[in-house]
Amino acid sequence: MASVRFTVTPTKAEDVPGLSDTSPDVSSKSSGRVRFGSRESVSRSEPISEASGAVTTSAGTTGADTPDRSNAEQGDGHAKVSSVYINNSHGVDDDDFYDRNLALFEEEMDTRPKVSSLLNRLANYTNLTQGAKEHEEAESIGEKRKSSKSPQMGTFMGVYLPCLQNIFGVILFLRLTWVVGTAGILQALCIVFICCCCTMLTAISMSAIATNGVVPAGGSYFLISRSLGPEFGGAVGLCFYLGTTFAAAMYILGAIEILLMYIAPAAAIFQARDVDGEGPAMLNNMRVYGSICLLLMSVLVFVGVKYVNKLASIFLACVIVSILSIYTGALVSAFKPPAFPVCMLGNRALSGHAVVGGQCAKTVLLRERVQEPANLTLNETAPPAGAESPTRLWEHFCSGPQLNASCDPYFSLSNMSEIPGIPGLASGIIAENIWSSYLSKGEVLEKKSIPSPNIPHPPSNRLPYVFADITTSFTLLVGIFFPSVTGIMAGSNRSGDLKDAQRSIPIGTILAILTTSLVYLSSVVLFGACIEGVVLRDKFGDSVRGNLVVGTLSWPSPWVIVFGSFFSTCGAGLQSLTGAPRLLQAIAKDNIIPFLRVFGAGKANGEPTWALLLTALIAELGILIASLDLVAPILSMFFLMCYLFVNLACALQTLLRTPNWRPRFSYYHWTLSFLGMTICLALMFMSSWYYAIVAMVIAGMIYKYIEYHGAEKEWGDGIRGLSLSAARYALLRLEEGPPHTKNWRPQLLVLLKLDEDAHVKSPRLLTFASQLKAGKGLTIVGTVISGNFLNSYGEALAAEQTLKQLMEQERVKGFCQCIVAQKPREGINHMIQSSDLGGMRHNTVLMGWPHTWRQSEDPHSWKTFIHTVRVTTTAHLALLVPKNISLFPGNSEPCPDGYIDVWWIVHDGGMLMLLPFLLRQHKVWRKCRMRIFTVAQMEDNSIQMKKDLATFLYHLRIEAEVEVVEMHDSDISAYTYERTLMMEQRSQMLRQMRLSKSDREREAQLVKDRNSMLRLTSIGSDDDDDTDGADRTAVGDHRRVHMTWTKERALQVRAQSGCSTPEGFRDMLSIRPDHSNVRRMHTAVKLNEVIVNKSHDARLVLLNMPGPPKNPEGDENYMEFLEVLTEGLERVLLVRGGGSEVITIYS
Repeated sequence: MASVRFTVTPTKAEDVPGLSDTSPDVSSKSSGRVRFGSRESVSRSEPISEASGAVTTSAGTTGADTPDRSNAEQGDGHAKVSSVYINNSHGVDDDDFYDRNLALFEEEMDTRPKVSSLLNRLANYTNLTQGAKEHEEAESIGEKRKSSKSPQMGTFMGVYLPCLQNIFGVILFLRLTWVVGTAGILQALCIVFICCCCTMLTAISMSAIATNGVVPAGGSYFLISRSLGPEFGGAVGLCFYLGTTFAAAMYILGAIEILLMYIAPAAAIFQARDVDGEGPAMLNNMRVYGSICLLLMSVLVFVGVKYVNKLASIFLACVIVSILSIYTGALVSAFKPPAFPVCMLGNRALSGHAVVGGQCAKTVLLRERVQEPANLTLNETAPPAGAESPTRLWEHFCSGPQLNASCDPYFSLSNMSEIPGIPGLASGIIAENIWSSYLSKGEVLEKKSIPSPNIPHPPSNRLPYVFADITTSFTLLVGIFFPSVTGIMAGSNRSGDLKDAQRSIPIGTILAILTTSLVYLSSVVLFGACIEGVVLRDKFGDSVRGNLVVGTLSWPSPWVIVFGSFFSTCGAGLQSLTGAPRLLQAIAKDNIIPFLRVFGAGKANGEPTWALLLTALIAELGILIASLDLVAPILSMFFLMCYLFVNLACALQTLLRTPNWRPRFSYYHWTLSFLGMTICLALMFMSSWYYAIVAMVIAGMIYKYIEYHGAEKEWGDGIRGLSLSAARYALLRLEEGPPHTKNWRPQLLVLLKLDEDAHVKSPRLLTFASQLKAGKGLTIVGTVISGNFLNSYGEALAAEQTLKQLMEQERVKGFCQCIVAQKPREGINHMIQSSDLGGMRHNTVLMGWPHTWRQSEDPHSWKTFIHTVRVTTTAHLALLVPKNISLFPGNSEPCPDGYIDVWWIVHDGGMLMLLPFLLRQHKVWRKCRMRIFTVAQMEDNSIQMKKDLATFLYHLRIEAEVEVVEMHDSDISAYTYERTLMMEQRSQMLRQMRLSKSDREREAQLVKDRNSMLRLTSIGSDDDDDTDGADRTAVGDHRRVHMTWTKERALQVRAQSGCSTPEGFRDMLSIRPDHSNVRRMHTAVKLNEVIVNKSHDARLVLLNMPGPPKNPEGDENYMEFLEVLTEGLERVLLVRGGGSEVITIYS
């Protein structure tokens, strides 16, 4: 369909030649003609040049310039009169700023763009460069970005598998069997369940935060810092960084333990000379090999992360194969248990290294007589067949190899026996392993069901028993096991690589936690049902000849678990060394901790070189500790603190109900976050109270450093001084700058009007304010009393009491302010300027619509209304004008269903998106659904607009139906023309201030007879004073507004200057309206027609409010345009933004 453009050029009356003042047709030298004779439409034909007429019409395809248009743009040198809408300039293409269907908004198109152009700019926001730096600072609209490959990773590959790889780790293979044997099945299940509940609740909170906008890199640091501020974010971010760094040390120590104890024991550099030196020698070996391994891994990470990513799939496969071998081995053990006998002395377990040749006995019988060797002396004889010979164990417990040698009392009184180390799934061993068996350091592992002599003296550590290396308790086991459930942040750290992060992160993370929790819980039961309790409590597998305990259960060979756990542990260490430096780099780039600024730099490709160096040095400290059981609680502290603050962030956001808190993940509640936070705090002190205190002190010091860096300290005196200091500090913090877009909420200044009896005329305004605010933020209720303050002080106090009572009745928490002024508009002006205290200032004005502006004999009401609109625009405040406020529902009248319709015509900061969301938080509007309509012009791609708008709403986390209404360029109807003509005639009649009231009424009747649409009931009083202070002139004043003059008409008016006769007034009936007003009226009529058609059944319609004319002489026409725009709608909220963004897609 061809589009039609109107180019209207206002001219002086004397510069327009040959125009007839009796015909409504516009003639010119060319054959082009624009007729307004029909009620249905206005005909159009060829374009005409500006030199030959006042109106230029061009028809053609969108975006194509015709030769006539070029001529029109060149102009003819005529001087031009400024229109009421002073931006009516044609130096640029009309379509760049306005077109016929949006003529009402054309003055502000440069600051309030069309929705189509906004959506076009926002179409690529999902491809933002992922980084921890504030995305709003990095974003530059119009900047040419390098084309990057769109993220394509789904939930399974992008979140689920990385979380599995990070959660499954060294503890599962090296310590879980020991935890089960020590704590028993019931308490082990309790430990696993508590830890998994902690991570599950944290994952729910994290999912809510992660789906509350786009999450760049930085993981938990970004989530917490953007939710709780830089102080908490920096403190917890560094704690999470230290936890990740110590995790690398723990994984490396686990890998070295597997290497030196199960793969290559002969590789030990330091050898113990006696039993007492075995522990220190092992620790020194761990330190040397751990440092070497850390160096090799750091070099690999420095060379390139791509190699780490390529190896990640191999390491993950090792984990999965190892776990599958455990389950397979458990099933096989029910039919064919593996042969791993355990030698017992009484009820005490003996080390398998002391049992040589499988001889688990004190003595052995010789089956036949041994041949006498030639070197036997005469006194020596070979032992005869059937004689007993001492075994190697005899030599450990007795003073010599002779049968009559003195032996250990327990050895002498106890019998030797062999029990199967893996009785199998069908053996019933689970009954013995249900209960706990905590040991102190140096105690011997015992099987309680075997009888044993009571020997008061503790066994010597030089005997070949299996001893407990540390004192165990329930809390200690919690601290050691907890690192095996960490790693849930892997999905949020990879949000930039995900196709749909807001969907994948919650699903993938929660599924990974459910999977790992199921594996851990089932493993606890399988270990307790298949493995002998003594073997379970044997941390290093000494009783089964040095085999990895979990490896004894695996199928087909223990080496599957040994090598699988070794490579998976190495892979987890590499992942930690890769992630920790990037986290530190993200913190350093935010520049909240100045001394870390150097670690934000890196290689040319962004790799964090200096951060990697610091990470390696800190990890080396963990390596020097050299004990997996000592490093694990440190790791647990930092992760628990991180998870605690993730839960705290979610709980606070939910309780505060900030407008930007709209997570797409809806299965969260503040009680769950609070429960998760409580569990984290309890686990911290259960694991190690002194480590917990140290971690909190470190976090507190970082918090205070960030908070007070460069800030002035404030000292108070007592409780009141502390309160005043806190209030002053909060106000000064608010004064530092405008609030961030995420924290923006409407801080209302409600303008109420009182009648003669000091009663509020529109109390529903306050009701609507309470529904919009829901008790949050700042609310100031103000009114203006006309008069002198000296004489009206008592009246002002009474009005203030009335406002307070109404606020209490409507449950509005806020402040009231009553101003006494000579003129209402001056009082409103002062109130808008001064109703604040420091940073506690209003950003939105709510006022009623002047319903009787047409009928009122006093024009002050609508003049004050337009003046207030101008003042709010100048002050950059948002403006809300509910029309038909008496029809709005009260707080006890909830809407059972229906729609809240948003007509998004121009973008002015996102107020139209935010207001329905805030309203739906209130019980009155909660069940209403949201529909968003936007207007597409001929040059817009409506299908793409709808797609972009739906995507935009998806990332805003706002659920709404989307519809794009196509408004095709159409002919200006005769109704529009006549409506404009009546408007101008009425405006002109009101300027006849010198006429008597009877004359004006008679002239009004003439107009009414000719134009049945005109409703003119009152013209005003004789003593009406112009509050603007402008002098009124007679009808002969040559400055006519909204009228296109001809030369003959101008001469006629000049001849009749000063004439106020009815005959001179009748001549106005033949005037032709200004085409600028015709176009604006056309916009109002067309938009109203579409809105009424689509939203006639809506509970509430939100609509962009056009700005008032910059020339005050067009005020009355502006009121008429708004009236036409909202005709036929029951409840309308006119919205005008304050010029700043109030809604964002980011977290």
